[in-house]
Amino acid sequence: PIRSLSRDQKHRLSVCSKLCFAIGGAPYQITGSALGFFLQIYLLDVAQLDPFYASIILFVGRAWDAVTDPTVGFLVSRSPWTRYGRMLPWIVFSTPLAVLSYFLIWFVPPIEQGKVIWYLIFYCLFQTMQTCFHVPYSALTMFLSSDQKERDSATAYRMTVEVLGTLIGTAIQGQIVGGAIAPCISPPGMNVTEPSLTDLLNKNAYMTASGVICGIYILCAIILFSGVKERRELVRPKSEPPMSFIQGLRLVMGHGPYAKLVMGFLFTSLAFMLLEGNFALFCSYTLGFRNNFQNILLVIMISATLMIPFWQWFLTKFGKKTAVYIGTTSVIPFMILLVCLESNLIMTFVVTFAAGVSVAAAFLLPWSMLPDVIDDFQLKNPGSRGHEAIFYSFYVFFTKFASGVSLGISTLSLNFAGYVTNGCSQPDAVHLTLRMLVSAAPIVLILLGLIIFIVYPINEVVRLNNRKELQNEQDSETDSSDSGNVV
Repeated sequence: PIRSLSRDQKHRLSVCSKLCFAIGGAPYQITGSALGFFLQIYLLDVAQLDPFYASIILFVGRAWDAVTDPTVGFLVSRSPWTRYGRMLPWIVFSTPLAVLSYFLIWFVPPIEQGKVIWYLIFYCLFQTMQTCFHVPYSALTMFLSSDQKERDSATAYRMTVEVLGTLIGTAIQGQIVGGAIAPCISPPGMNVTEPSLTDLLNKNAYMTASGVICGIYILCAIILFSGVKERRELVRPKSEPPMSFIQGLRLVMGHGPYAKLVMGFLFTSLAFMLLEGNFALFCSYTLGFRNNFQNILLVIMISATLMIPFWQWFLTKFGKKTAVYIGTTSVIPFMILLVCLESNLIMTFVVTFAAGVSVAAAFLLPWSMLPDVIDDFQLKNPGSRGHEAIFYSFYVFFTKFASGVSLGISTLSLNFAGYVTNGCSQPDAVHLTLRMLVSAAPIVLILLGLIIFIVYPINEVVRLNNRKELQNEQDSETDSSDSGNVV
């Protein structure tokens, strides 16, 4: 009993360690929410790019981001152990360049012909540096503790802070930028604010918001590095030589539970990404809340932040697979209501607050379930170790690449529908397109994802059995180590 207690204490993480680990996830979500909710409308109405060029930037940036994920995952998996660990040095060295490139994304260069190249370069550079931060950070989950319950607890802390980070990013970007609405082009005879002055105020607002976010990014990286330690004894020796991209793809997709999990979340994540990418335009033009869209976004994020503890309790009580079905489908009625409502601000706030319940589930569940399929892989492939970063990086790769395609297509759709850059109003075809992008298309994607989850094999019984077998294996290794030390 004493020995068992000491093992439990050894595997247990302190609240301080969990908080420091969780805070490290905030930069990714703060910058991601600002870019996800505001980059499209920024490129169209502030940088005043043609929708076609804006779609190229969004697609190429996300596609490049997707490609860098497995690349960085392979590099991380080959990284040697240092006095600070194997993951943390990546986080430290990528932070300065990530902050600089992020700030320059929100700067409008004084070169009209070079705007597209400017945004492409700094958007891709930021995505690369962000990947060098987030892939090692995600894989760090597996090196905090050997106890699955402790890892799940750390993941819940992380998801709470990440949703809070999304809330912070939305609040900072939205409230600062919301005070400086870009001038719009009105029909002749209507009074319009002087474009030159308003334009300058709007550009300065975006730069101010990015400066505040950059400061928070640096602070979170410092807290993560100072408060988290990688456990070297959890770094299992590799039994195979380094793999190529194709070999890694075959490895992860050859594991059935992982392939089904990734494909299921690919569709459900795309649904929420389509909603996120087009929601600001939908609120501004279709609902007519040009001066309040930032507050509507804030309501969604507040609701999601409050609901993370509920979903953590729910998946513990009823199982993760059940949480996927309940959490994801609960957003569908509100997506339908959102596009059927007339321009009623109070009702829009109520509906979006209710929709935030599902947003919380969409944040928590993928990262809570990924360790389960990695554990399952380790049990079924005991001779293949050290591939945790590859599993995490390929999940992010598929999600980001698909989101790049979806955002590019959605922006092109607006172009074909006749979107008027910086217009005070839009044609009926644009309103119809926005309704499809924030309701019909996401609902179809959610249903496709849930169909795939029907065949996902790791239910609560399988998960608990895997956890028990892994714990027995670790206890056996510890016993062998202890016996060797005694001898």
